[in-house]
Amino acid sequence: RTWSPARARRVNASRRACLIARFGCIFAQERLDAECTLRTFICNMEMVQRIIYIAAVESFRAAKMAFWKIKINVKDMLALNHLGPGSLEAAALDYIVCHKDLYDVFESVHEVICSMNTNSMISCPPVVDFIVISTLIRELCSVAFSMQTLVPPLDIAFGVDGELFNRTMYYRSFDSDFTAPFVAYHIWPALMENGAVIVKGEVVTKK
Repeated sequence: RTWSPARARRVNASRRACLIARFGCIFAQERLDAECTLRTFICNMEMVQRIIYIAAVESFRAAKMAFWKIKINVKDMLALNHLGPGSLEAAALDYIVCHKDLYDVFESVHEVICSMNTNSMISCPPVVDFIVISTLIRELCSVAFSMQTLVPPLDIAFGVDGELFNRTMYYRSFDSDFTAPFVAYHIWPALMENGAVIVKGEVVTKK
């Protein structure tokens, strides 16, 4: 097939729209399922929401690291015979998109769970095994990995407790103090593209 910059842009735009929609679906479905599952072990709703937010952040971190390693290997392989017309970077991204089996999502899920087990911000009963929310983690890792193949890639904003509430980046949760200027904790990360907010996240604000 003849390489076409216009076609590449259309394909990228279509994939981008699908991935953004999938990110929204994960928030609406898998996140709530994970919330219900954790509530059977943990009474504190704030801790449940913190756990899910940390799972989202760690999933993106693990997926981005896996993507970086895979892209290096793919570029090394393609460089032996690459003649254009597109750049080696573009060829590597296309190759990764077409060979999704290069990514071992279950390895990333394992990394995320291990990281959560040692996270000092999480306080929950020792009987809780984060494998119970592995479906959420797997879906987040998968969408995060695919988002790295876009040009430009999509990523999430990393929030910090106590930061000033930014209405362009976050929604307040229904149980927030709507007069409070600072974020007490984060429920869901904002989706970003080149520093611009694509999908708002959600936070709890309290005085």
